[in-house]
Amino acid sequence: MTNSPVAFIDIGTSRLDVVESLETSGALEIPKPLDALSGNELVRKAQIGKVGTEVLRYLTNAFTGRGFTWLLPVIFSKSTDPLWPDPGASIEKRVETEIYGETVRTTLSMIIHKLVACSTAYPKFFVLSPNVRIERRERKATGWHAYEFTQLDFELAGAGFRDVRRLVEAVIAGLVSHVKKRAERELKSLGRYGSLKTPETPFRVYDREDLEAKYEGRWEVSLPQDIREPVWVTNIPREFYDFEDAATGRWDNYDLFLPKYGEVLSGARREWEYGKIVAKMERDGVKKENYTLLLTLAKEGKLKPSAGAGIGVERLMTWVAGARHVGEVQAFPKVPGVVYEL
Repeated sequence: MTNSPVAFIDIGTSRLDVVESLETSGALEIPKPLDALSGNELVRKAQIGKVGTEVLRYLTNAFTGRGFTWLLPVIFSKSTDPLWPDPGASIEKRVETEIYGETVRTTLSMIIHKLVACSTAYPKFFVLSPNVRIERRERKATGWHAYEFTQLDFELAGAGFRDVRRLVEAVIAGLVSHVKKRAERELKSLGRYGSLKTPETPFRVYDREDLEAKYEGRWEVSLPQDIREPVWVTNIPREFYDFEDAATGRWDNYDLFLPKYGEVLSGARREWEYGKIVAKMERDGVKKENYTLLLTLAKEGKLKPSAGAGIGVERLMTWVAGARHVGEVQAFPKVPGVVYEL
């Protein structure tokens, strides 16, 4: 079937009460489209663009220089991330359409593709993956959410948190040093050069259970305000593909939080055993028919252990540039609840 209209499937919000803690009540100026910017605002936009260019230059060179294969992204797929039961998810609608008589969805994340790719032809790779997540309108006020964004997704066969941690910390530290050298003029004009410090490694690691006890459930909001360096948070209940210890119930996963901003990376060691994956899907109410290939590979023993993560590229740019809203680093802002012509 050709030229079929795009349909928006409402998934409801009854399970998303917990994300209220992620939304801010303070006033925040929403980024304007290019045609509405003043002369000075256009100069600022261009300066942020220069910083973003150096972020992309460094990231891609850092991963290719470490032997990663650079793959191209997937836009439509029959199988994509369920984003459930991740308590941080706040998707208002999913976007789907028909291609050649098959129902496909826009990519929420390439995690399923990463698991298959890493288990077959690409044991060490990364991809700049566009994601479409129609966030709840209230999230325009956080300054940290967009309904279209890009993740630098990477995966490593046979790896664990130690490997990912060492890689990411080296990349983040190197990135800051690189951008301060290559975009010094722009960072100074943006008022960010002096406050942007190369973080000390290793980054501190927190357990989510300890943070919940300390902040009474609002740790996602409170933690970034208390830290001065990037920190890791581990043991976060999430989707079926993150590794969970069946005996202890602890999750072998990790998020990276940036001071004053929030989560910029999410990753995990992966589940690969068929029985565990099926049991978790059934427990969480995930439709197994949406993941037929993944389950077939797992059942045949072809799904291999791996670990990886997705880095929010726009969020990382926002932190580096000291931007006020993630939409500022997008040439064409995609702010929840706001749809511009371009």
